Amino acid sequence: MKDFPGTPGTGLGLALRISQFVFAAGSIASMATTPSFFNFTAFCYLIASMGLLVIWSFVLALLDAYALVKKKVLHNAVLVSLFVVGDWVTATLSLAAASSSAGITVLYFNDLGHCHFGEECQKYQISVALAFLSWFPISISSLIMLWLLAAG
Repeated sequence: MKDFPGTPGTGLGLALRISQFVFAAGSIASMATTPSFFNFTAFCYLIASMGLLVIWSFVLALLDAYALVKKKVLHNAVLVSLFVVGDWVTATLSLAAASSSAGITVLYFNDLGHCHFGEECQKYQISVALAFLSWFPISISSLIMLWLLAAG
């Protein structure tokens, strides 16, 4: 398998995993600090999806850090196949959750004008924005993993 930027065990791969983790954790923190996010199913789905992304990206960031420290290559075909499936599942779930939460945020709070809780509405919007920001690095990572598997 070829070694190019963003593959497991490289600095860019670690940076992608850390950015996924930070944005997803920020999205969870912003949403969880509101008192009534559980009243909206899309927001609960966002929390669940971001929770899965936090766990996935944290574990893979640890693997990348270990590979960088030990100067090992993580290009085993079975391991890369697992990375591809995990990245594509978490990327799809995070995009769906961010999109549904954005739809509810725009519809309920802007179009219907039901947002009378100023700070709470801003936290919802920040959480959705961070969820989209977490999707960008996971989508890049999933494309790199697929490319690595295809090049293998």
